[in-house]
Amino acid sequence: MKSLDELIDESESTWLEVQDWVSKAANTVEILPANPHEAREVLHQLQITTRSVLGTVAYYTGGIFIENGWLRILGSGSRRLPRNLITWNEIGADGKSSRLPSSFLIADDVVGGFFALNGGAFEGKPGDVFYFAPDTLEWESLDMGFSDFLYWACFGDVQKFYETFRWEGWAEEIRHIDGNQGVSIYPFLWADGGPVTDRARSVVPIEELWKIYAYKSKLK
Repeated sequence: MKSLDELIDESESTWLEVQDWVSKAANTVEILPANPHEAREVLHQLQITTRSVLGTVAYYTGGIFIENGWLRILGSGSRRLPRNLITWNEIGADGKSSRLPSSFLIADDVVGGFFALNGGAFEGKPGDVFYFAPDTLEWESLDMGFSDFLYWACFGDVQKFYETFRWEGWAEEIRHIDGNQGVSIYPFLWADGGPVTDRARSVVPIEELWKIYAYKSKLK
């Protein structure tokens, strides 16, 4: 196992690059402050360096909110995003995830969509980001790695990606939802029903959405 000194590379860190993306982003991006102790623990357990964008996000941020927290990219944990890359993936002593074996969850959205790096769980390129779509209950490849995913979150057409999931007034409605919560929509997004604006909504723990959608996906 590499030491923290080997993992933290200030001279070749991608942190400046990430900060540049955030400062120029076309979308609303907020970096949540990291707790130094927790950041060191997360990076050490992940055993990746800050030369990678994933390592930089894990070490230098408590997480990243995109579009007022509609999309939450996990880091080392923060008051407003109390989960981190280790705890959410339920990484054990063997370094493997028990939440979604052969993958690594990196982000999720407020309506129960989940993003994971492929470690063999899905048919497709290892290391690519896959998205669990709550309207189809399918994992879909985004044909990009973590670095490109973060760049897309900053500059991509997030509005178009989520246009069928959003309702009138969504931005104000989710403003005070923290990163451990999500919005349950009923009838569920995969079910027949009217426009999402007309469906019932309630704030629930993100764990509840995970259990609902993960269970449903296994039934398909």
